[in-house]
Amino acid sequence: MAELNAGELRSLITTTFPELTGSVFKLATKGWDSVAVDVDDRLIFKFPLNPHAERALVREAAFLGVIRPSLTMAVPDMRIHDGPSIFSSHSKLRGEHLMTEDYEALPEAARQRLGDDLARFYAELHDLDADRMRALGAGPILPWQLPETVRDKALPLLPSELTSYAETVISDFQSLPPDPYGITFGFFDGHGWNMAFDHGQGRLNGVYDFADSGFGPLHQEFIYSNFISPDLTARIVSAYETLTGRQLDRRRIAILTGFHRLSELAELADDPAYIGSKIDSVAAWAAASAHTG
Repeated sequence: MAELNAGELRSLITTTFPELTGSVFKLATKGWDSVAVDVDDRLIFKFPLNPHAERALVREAAFLGVIRPSLTMAVPDMRIHDGPSIFSSHSKLRGEHLMTEDYEALPEAARQRLGDDLARFYAELHDLDADRMRALGAGPILPWQLPETVRDKALPLLPSELTSYAETVISDFQSLPPDPYGITFGFFDGHGWNMAFDHGQGRLNGVYDFADSGFGPLHQEFIYSNFISPDLTARIVSAYETLTGRQLDRRRIAILTGFHRLSELAELADDPAYIGSKIDSVAAWAAASAHTG
């Protein structure tokens, strides 16, 4: 669909939901694939920006129809609406993003509760029937950049003090054997921008944005919480091991985290708007690895 302005989005929503005519509308987010509109701070409407995004939105809603009743964690109850433009609606999960500084301000009990809650979320998600998810359209998650591409495009952008670290990460990544637990259906997007966190109560109210869900190596599921804090990842991993009986390889998770950040830098190497933040992301993980390693 062609990109719509705020008035057109409002018109599309109120045509289907006339009871919202007097409501307060505000643009929530504009992502790579969709625009989200917040209505009365209680409803979220998502509008895909292209045919690929439309198919992804319909698929996400189908996933959530199976995922939602299977999880302890709250996730969106998404509905698809046909019309001149396909869009979705769901009740807003109450809470805000969870950033590093937010996590570091949490007391010990809240940190542990968060780790336990996310471990249960992953354990229950990984227990879903794989064939059923495939039948709904779940496929492989998006691949990362190849190591050769990362060397060619990311390394020249890094400051000299990070070059040796990056070379080691790439080499370690290439040496990894296949994931010992194979491929699983998972979230693969568990960073703080997809969390509804109640900062007043210090509690996670829900997780959203399952557009990137699909089948991938099990250990990769646990890298995204490192954007919040390695301490949180350590808590998630330990609690997940207790819940599932699977013993996870922390070194593998650390290598995957490092390579993922280099891959993101390589992917966006030709876009000056993102290079700085991606270099900062690599540097932050290099520092965290030196501190913990």
